[in-house]
Amino acid sequence: MAEISPQTQKLIQKYQAWYRSLEKEAGVATIHVDEVATRVASFYEKIRGVVDWREEHLLRKGAIERGLKRRLFLQKNGKSLAEPFVLELIRGGHFPNDQIEERKIENVGKVLDKYLFILENSEKASVAKLKIQLYDWLLGIAACEIEEILAPAIREEALIEYMAQMMKEKIVIEKMAFEEREAQIQIAVQRALFKLDKATIGFYLLKAKYLDWENLEGSALEKIAANIYSIWEKIEEDLKHRLAEKFYRICERYDTAYLILGDIISQNPKDSEKNISQPEILESKIRENYQRRFFKLKSRLTRAAIYSVISIFATKMLIAFAIEVPFEKYILGGLNYQTLGFNIVIPPLLMFLLVLTIRPPKKENQERVVMEVMKLAYEKEKKDIYPIKTYRKRGIIFTLIIGVFYLLTFFVSFGIIIFILNRLDFGILSIVIFLMFFSLISFAGVKIRERAKELEITEKKPGFFVFLIDTFSLPFLRVGRWLSSQWAKYNIIVVLITALIDMPFQLFTEFLEHWRNFLKEKKEEIH
Repeated sequence: MAEISPQTQKLIQKYQAWYRSLEKEAGVATIHVDEVATRVASFYEKIRGVVDWREEHLLRKGAIERGLKRRLFLQKNGKSLAEPFVLELIRGGHFPNDQIEERKIENVGKVLDKYLFILENSEKASVAKLKIQLYDWLLGIAACEIEEILAPAIREEALIEYMAQMMKEKIVIEKMAFEEREAQIQIAVQRALFKLDKATIGFYLLKAKYLDWENLEGSALEKIAANIYSIWEKIEEDLKHRLAEKFYRICERYDTAYLILGDIISQNPKDSEKNISQPEILESKIRENYQRRFFKLKSRLTRAAIYSVISIFATKMLIAFAIEVPFEKYILGGLNYQTLGFNIVIPPLLMFLLVLTIRPPKKENQERVVMEVMKLAYEKEKKDIYPIKTYRKRGIIFTLIIGVFYLLTFFVSFGIIIFILNRLDFGILSIVIFLMFFSLISFAGVKIRERAKELEITEKKPGFFVFLIDTFSLPFLRVGRWLSSQWAKYNIIVVLITALIDMPFQLFTEFLEHWRNFLKEKKEEIH
């Protein structure tokens, strides 16, 4: 029997509390939606998820945010909005039927009213664009809070707190304020463990800074509303910290051990302390859960690749027939079907090839994971230390030389692609659109490849060939990163679906549910 560390014992207790929370209270009314309407709505959400592709763990939050934007556009009363909104989310398959307590609808209404109050009573923005950005940011935060009400992330928050506490003991950095370091560790842990997006991390930062954030009212709410721009600015500063990536890289490298330990406790919270205290049982469970995560990761990456290829292909087809074909046919005076075919086929093919070259972790990685989980689980005197070195300031001459060389890589990288496309008789507009999609796909492909390293602890040393690829792919990745942030806001297919299909479809599913209930009532009258 080995001695379990106090932090791990505390984590086990929190997982046991989560397990107890899954038991339904007797006599508590739960929300029910019609099964037929649910099947129809769930099917639509799956189709929409392919077009508006995003990572699996962000789909539910994305659906909440989308529904908020649509409903708040028509109505500004949280309490009357809450019930149809929650029913819509359950019908869409984002939350389980007959599981959520009816009293939570009232809580959702209060949350909606809180954010509406903040928006209406915030200081006036000097620029209209800033007001729109604040609106989007607050709706993202509101979506996170609503998701937490309907499906509390007890396990996830416990694991985040556990890893953050361990990292605070291990990460060493000089000349950094205590609060600044704490915030960066929290952000890095959340990004590494569950790949949370900016809105979700922002919500957790708000909860950490304002302990009563979820129950704001009266003068406290008025004060928040009056200072919301400065609060937003501070969170954005924390998220864009110059050393954020260094903190993230450390947490990302060691997060596998925490995830595996969490999986082991989740399987059997009641007996987990007894199992973990026996090293031979723990080791076998580590290997078992490592393999399970490995196969799950492969499945997730395959699905991400398929969905992203379909999404890119559909968007590329729309742009080709809506913009490229009319431009070349009526302005340039001719249509080259060969270049059009290349322009449509190459982008999704590139994404497919990028994903196809992903390699699984090596065998020694599993042994390293076993060792790291053991180190977490058991009490030991010597703690691992992860030092962070701050960036060394470069002189003006070196900064200038690096800047010129970086600019040169832009011209060389884009120049080679433009030269090849010219040889293939691509028109000016087709070249611009191709470069946009090439950059977007390069960035998305790299993101998927990064996710493939989720289980890796062993550090790979890049060779000269990788160095060359990094040098000349960086321009495309930088452009792709910027375009992807704009793409999320202005994806034309998503805009059209939201405007022309979403609202009528939601009305149809609501009508279908009411009609089904009406039929049931009439049938009961007959009997």
